[in-house]
Amino acid sequence: MTAAPPSPSAVRAATAATYAAFIGSGFAFASWASRIPQVRDRLDLDSAALGLVLLAIAAGSLLALPLSGPVVSRIGSARTVTAMAALLGVGLTTAALGSLAGVVPVVIGLFLLGFANGAWDVAMNVQGTVVERHLKRSIMSRFHAGFSLGTVAGALLGAGAIALDVPVAAHLVVVAVVVVVAVVWYTRRFIADTDAPGDESPVDAPRSSALSAWREPRTLLIGVFVLAFAFAEGVGNDWISVAAIDGHGVSAALGTLAFAAFLTAMTVGRWFGPGLLDRYGRVPVVRALAAIGIVGVAMFVFAPSPIVAFAGTLLWGLGSSLGFPVGMSAGGDDPRRAAGRVSVIASIGYCAFLAGPPAIGFLGHEITVLRALTAVAVLLGVAAAIATTVRPLAPTEHDALVS
Repeated sequence: MTAAPPSPSAVRAATAATYAAFIGSGFAFASWASRIPQVRDRLDLDSAALGLVLLAIAAGSLLALPLSGPVVSRIGSARTVTAMAALLGVGLTTAALGSLAGVVPVVIGLFLLGFANGAWDVAMNVQGTVVERHLKRSIMSRFHAGFSLGTVAGALLGAGAIALDVPVAAHLVVVAVVVVVAVVWYTRRFIADTDAPGDESPVDAPRSSALSAWREPRTLLIGVFVLAFAFAEGVGNDWISVAAIDGHGVSAALGTLAFAAFLTAMTVGRWFGPGLLDRYGRVPVVRALAAIGIVGVAMFVFAPSPIVAFAGTLLWGLGSSLGFPVGMSAGGDDPRRAAGRVSVIASIGYCAFLAGPPAIGFLGHEITVLRALTAVAVLLGVAAAIATTVRPLAPTEHDALVS
C-alpha cells in the first residue's frame, strides 16, 4: 500500500528543515576551517604536516561515501542526518579540545568530522530530492546556496572569535552544541524518503547502470569537469585564510575575512546562477565563470597588495560557484540513467574535495602555499576547455551514449 502524500504544510516544513540541514552542515565546516591557522600555530605544523592532518577529514569522508547509500536506504535520511550531526559534534569537540593536547586527538576528531560530513551530505541531498519532487520545481541549487550561506556565517563568526581572542576550543565546542541541537530539532520535519511521487525513492532506484556509466566518455569528462570546479572550491575553503596570512602578511582576522569573502561570492553565484543558466545556457555560463575564477586566482596569488588579493577571492568564489551543480544536472539529462551517471560524476568530483586541499599542503611545502594555488587556475582552464560536455542532451542522444 502506498502511503498518503504529505500535506502542503508538511512539504513546506520539510523544505525549511532541508535548508536547516544544508546551512548547519556549512556552518559547522566553516567554523572549523576558520580556525585552521590557529590550530596549525598551536601544534607548530608546517604546510606538509598540516596537509597530513587535513587528510584525516578526507579519509573519514572516503569511508563514509560508499556506506551512506545503504545506510540512508535502511534508516532514512532524517535518522541519518540526526545521527551524523551528533557524530559531527563529537568530532568537532574532539578536534577542538584535542588541539590543546597534541596532533593525535585532532586527527581522530577530524576523521570523525569527515565521516559525519560525508554521510550527512548524501542524506540531506536525498531529502532535497524528495522535497524537490513534491514541489515540482527546481530548488536543489538553492539548498546548496543555503550550505554556502552557512559557511559564510561560520567564517564570519570565526573572524569575530579571532578578533575577540576567543579560544579555539571554546568557540568550536559551542558551535558543535548549537549545530547538533538545531539540526536534531529540524530533521523531525523531514518527509519520509518513500513519500515522494513515483515508483521508487532515490535510494531504491536500480543500480544496474552504474558500472556501464564508467565506460561512457561523456560521463567521465563531466566527472573531470566537476573535479576541476570541486578542486577550486575545496582548496579555497581550506587554504585561502592560510595563504592570505602567510603569503600576504595580513592578520589572522583579515585572513578569515578573505575566506568569508570567497564564501560570500560563491553563495551569490549559487543563488542567482539558475537564472543565468536558463537565459544563456550551461556552456557559456560555466566557461565565463571558469574565466572569472582564473582571473581571481591570479589576482590572489600575484597581488601587489592585500586589497587586490581580497578582490581576487571574490572573483575566485564567484567563478567556482556553479560547476558542481551544473555537472550534476548534466549527469541527470536522461532520467533513465541519471542515478548511475550522477554517482560516477559525484565520485570523481569528491576526489578533488577530499584530496585537493592536502595536495596543496604538500605542494606548498616545496614552493609556498601561495604559489601552489596556481594549480587551481590550471584546472579551471581544463574545465573551460571541456565545458561542451555539459550541454543538454537531445532526446536522440540518450541511447547513443550507451550503444
